[in-house]
Amino acid sequence: MKTITVEVPDDLDRVVAASEGDLPGALRLAAAIQWYSQGRISQGKGAELASLTRAGFLKALAAGRVDALQVTPKELDAEVERILDTRR
Repeated sequence: MKTITVEVPDDLDRVVAASEGDLPGALRLAAAIQWYSQGRISQGKGAELASLTRAGFLKALAAGRVDALQVTPKELDAEVERILDTRR
């Protein structure tokens, strides 16, 4: 995994994390949720980035009010049809 250095305001940990030690995890989770909501990464990659299990990432998405299902109704209909066709 790559390591990067990011400069942040001195008081950011008080705003977004329980402690200074929690700030890196809070930043990784925020990035994972944002990029997942944009469709740029998968749930699995989001969980990996946030150092969570997939279930933990799904809970974080729910807490952040981000839909865990990133598919349009049209895509979902097509997937259901594909599954039904394979069972016939």
